[in-house]
Amino acid sequence: MPLLYALRNDLQLNGPKFGCGLGQCGACTVIVDGNPVRSCQMPMSAVGNRNVTTIEALGNTKKMHKIQQAFVDEQAVQCGYCINGMVMTTKALLDKNPKPNDTQIKEALAGNLCRCGTHIRILRAVKRASGQAA
Repeated sequence: MPLLYALRNDLQLNGPKFGCGLGQCGACTVIVDGNPVRSCQMPMSAVGNRNVTTIEALGNTKKMHKIQQAFVDEQAVQCGYCINGMVMTTKALLDKNPKPNDTQIKEALAGNLCRCGTHIRILRAVKRASGQAA
């Protein structure tokens, strides 16, 4: 069973979304031991005692994490389906590289697809979250 199913069905953590089911869209991204992981592709048997972080651990509508707030401030959310994966990938990026440049941000988010076309706003949101707002 994939980690995504355990998170959504057993633990009721619905932040990670089922997108493509093939690990290609990034909607199901969670952080495992500091790295962004496609939870639809990670079997539960591979999780073991590793630390799994979902977007529910970052914040909520009453108290948002600075990354979530930056995505709101930059109006980076359109339909919103991909955003949780974008936020989690951004969290993993900023934890390792607090001041990424545009190329590093684009490389980190290259595996997260957004059909709404808000890529420029997403880039600005990541820069804002890292304290590099334009």
